Amino acid sequence: MKIAALADQVLKEELQQKPVGENVEFVWVESLAELISITDADAYFDMQFLTDDDRVNQLKKLLPKPIFINSVVHVLRQINQPFIRINAWPTFLKRNICEAVASDKEQKKSAENIFHQLKWDYQFVPDVPGMISARIIASIINEAYFTLQDEVSTKTEIDIAMKLGTNYPCGPFEWSEKIGLKNIYDLLFELSKTDGKYKVSEALEKEIKVISSKW
Repeated sequence: MKIAALADQVLKEELQQKPVGENVEFVWVESLAELISITDADAYFDMQFLTDDDRVNQLKKLLPKPIFINSVVHVLRQINQPFIRINAWPTFLKRNICEAVASDKEQKKSAENIFHQLKWDYQFVPDVPGMISARIIASIINEAYFTLQDEVSTKTEIDIAMKLGTNYPCGPFEWSEKIGLKNIYDLLFELSKTDGKYKVSEALEKEIKVISSKW
């Protein structure tokens, strides 16, 4: 089985660390144009997916072959294409289980076939922003920023306390750096549209504005 994959260096390294079936070959590309040009692949992974119309229109040319997109915030109902969503935020591919969303039974069956050949454990989840684990982690990070905002402690002390107290692999601020604070902000902002408990903390919002000003 041949899989064409577009990923940045971080996600490429995480993918390469995952177990892969003996008959699976990954072909790595550096642009969407390269990904589209590989017409003999059995499946496609766009780990740099964006929801702009041009990208979606380019990717749908590859259908009906399975197209896996790294789309944690945006749901399939918005994208309106039979792609397969996966949670491929940095660090999440290192987990034993890959979270996925399929648009229909046919796509679910296609995704299961690919996962079986890859020898990946997987879990299909509802088509909602953040799926399951990203929602949880984003909430933890947001609460850490609320704690920082209230001047309870410093970032370093909060990270240490969370690692020692909960046995997390990373503290919330360390996690936000690895995942990307903008990813966290975008998810919280989307979730807060329908649920006030995800309201972005002022401290996080302030930091994202500082980061954005440097782009």
